[in-house]
Amino acid sequence: MATALLPPCDEVVGRAQTAGTCHSETGTLIATVLGSSLAFVVGSIINVALPAMRDSFGTDAAGVQWIVNAYLLPLSALVLVGGALGDHYGRKRFFMIGLAVFTLATLGCALAPTLEILFGVRFVQGIGAALLAPNSLAIIADGFSGEKRGKAVGTWAAAGAIAGAAAPLIGGLIVDQFDWRWAFAIVIPPAGAAWIVGQRGIRESRESQDERAPLDLSGAVLATFALAALVFALINAPQRGWIDGQVLATFGVGLVLTVTFLYIEHRKGPAAMMPLGIFASGSFSGISILTLMLYAALGGLMVLLPYMLIGSFDYSATAAGAALLPFPLIMGTLSRSMGGLATRIGIRITLTIGPLLVAAGFALFALLSGPGMSYWTGILPGLVVMALGMALSVAPLTTAVMNSVDNAYVGVASGVNNAISRTAGLMATALLGFVLIGTSSGEADLIGGFATAAWFGTALALGSAATSLLLVSEDTVSDN
Repeated sequence: MATALLPPCDEVVGRAQTAGTCHSETGTLIATVLGSSLAFVVGSIINVALPAMRDSFGTDAAGVQWIVNAYLLPLSALVLVGGALGDHYGRKRFFMIGLAVFTLATLGCALAPTLEILFGVRFVQGIGAALLAPNSLAIIADGFSGEKRGKAVGTWAAAGAIAGAAAPLIGGLIVDQFDWRWAFAIVIPPAGAAWIVGQRGIRESRESQDERAPLDLSGAVLATFALAALVFALINAPQRGWIDGQVLATFGVGLVLTVTFLYIEHRKGPAAMMPLGIFASGSFSGISILTLMLYAALGGLMVLLPYMLIGSFDYSATAAGAALLPFPLIMGTLSRSMGGLATRIGIRITLTIGPLLVAAGFALFALLSGPGMSYWTGILPGLVVMALGMALSVAPLTTAVMNSVDNAYVGVASGVNNAISRTAGLMATALLGFVLIGTSSGEADLIGGFATAAWFGTALALGSAATSLLLVSEDTVSDN
């Protein structure tokens, strides 16, 4: 096998020590960029394949939602513990385990003969992503220093932005020319390449005992089951009704598990995977609420928009993927310069204006939707305005998270905010059943449902802006 020619780089080093003789900076960057990018963009690829997958399996709106959420659920619940496992037992080890699990599960997705099996391997795929994603950036932070570290992180971020822009278009081309199964299969070769390069090029590292993130396995299990129960109830409520016994029971179980999770996290204090003490910072609490609302609005849109373009506008999957391009291109182009603007006018003001622009974009979607709408008059204006708002928000949001807590909790705060953003997308997708219900037979008014969802997005984005204005302290975010 190829890996036999690439002896593993197994020297264990701490953050302050020099790299081992087998460490390759180029190999480290290639492996981590490839692995993390694939974990992030697989969702974008699959979003444009959802109508084809729905038709292939003959499923309904709930099935479509579970195709998405079977992946998002473990990724949201386990991303914190995935990083902690790397801190304790080796970042390379768990990055490589995550990459292997992700790749094998992706192969399982491509070969899945039934919808139920697809759900199962998508869940395993999400577990792999939760292990590799947080450890990829930690590996870069350990493998580079000084100016090289900044360039490496910039490359990592830029590659993610480029991949995010290309993913819907590539996914659409594959679905149209081949089959939705190839949308999964196309991910396997670069994932395998990342594993081979990473096995040789990445050095092993872990935090010293007093710097390790808490390893809270019980919290991770509780979070997973709590989110699963809540998502199950939200997905089934549109079809069964809120007063259905099964919906009420699972929603109740989800609430009980959530309360239990919060109680245990409180009891564990600093040893919890989500230390509740960080929410004592008013700014961090405000930023968390802002993130939850903003990314819930965005997450629902990224699933619903290509679905509507294919279902109501008769777009091909390729055309739907191309229609999304302005959003990541504008974000990727402007995010860095917008970060400099935030420095000049203040983070609180920036995090108010950005969500206001996102709200304006959603409002344009709602106001311009109608029977005679086209992409150019009904979709593109809102997409451009929303992209400008997100470009204005992303970099300042990251800075605000890091500066809203004491230096000792910066890593934990960043991880929690990351988990919150993923959970927001998970919940938003679960609620899309109120729009998607009945669309498999073509009877639902997808355009009208899209307009309704856009008004909800407007409200969420306005709530984000108000949260920034009222709760994010300019003093707090400039102190550190």
